[in-house]
Amino acid sequence: EKAVNLKKDLAEMQEWMTQAEEEYLEKDFEYKSPEELENAVKEMKRAKEDVLQKEVRVKILKDNIKMLAVKVPSSGQDLATELNVVLENYQLLCNRIRGKCHTLEEVWSCWIELLQYLDLETAWLNNLEERVQMTENLPDKLDAVNDALESLESVLRHPADNRTQIRELGQTLIDGGILDDIISEKLEAFNARYEELSHLAVSRQIALEQQLQTMRETDHMLQVLQESLAELDRQLTSYLTDRIDAFQMPQEAQ
Repeated sequence: EKAVNLKKDLAEMQEWMTQAEEEYLEKDFEYKSPEELENAVKEMKRAKEDVLQKEVRVKILKDNIKMLAVKVPSSGQDLATELNVVLENYQLLCNRIRGKCHTLEEVWSCWIELLQYLDLETAWLNNLEERVQMTENLPDKLDAVNDALESLESVLRHPADNRTQIRELGQTLIDGGILDDIISEKLEAFNARYEELSHLAVSRQIALEQQLQTMRETDHMLQVLQESLAELDRQLTSYLTDRIDAFQMPQEAQ
């Protein structure tokens, strides 16, 4: 009777493993939204816990069959053969579910990381847009233009590492068919805004550099002119002090 019960337990265990394989491993999942992906991760975590909890039952079966084999070698030998098959299938099921759970967790981590990089670069784009707007309607002063240029250039020196990560993470998920529509839309919007703002910022940078150069040249010309006028003023003052007649002065002084 004990052998019959153990045989029944082995059959039930094998049936459970077949159902678990169909439910968790053979189902085709399509992850078209973050909610679907997150739910799949949670489901596979539950599946992993469920399968690992059966380890106690498998051990009890194994111990009982070993004890039966000692008492009734003939019945125990047949059950031991069946047990080995169940043990192999159980180990295979555990490994496959662990692997799928790890893969889904990695995919979810990849998605979260992509969002984090997009947030960082979006914040940088917002900053860049603000700096570009600050270059408009500047007072016609050398310091103001120089400060605006330096401020804009400091933002433009932003490294490209984050954009590289965004491109690679997005492409990895899209290649795997994971959230491909959502990611493509996000990347398209981000890249379009990046190209537009970068082009505008560089154009403003060039315009400010040219404006700054013109203002510096004008300032230099004014300085030279002021020095020349000051020298002429000193000469005229000297002539007047010495009471020199105008007709005795050089032509330019007259």
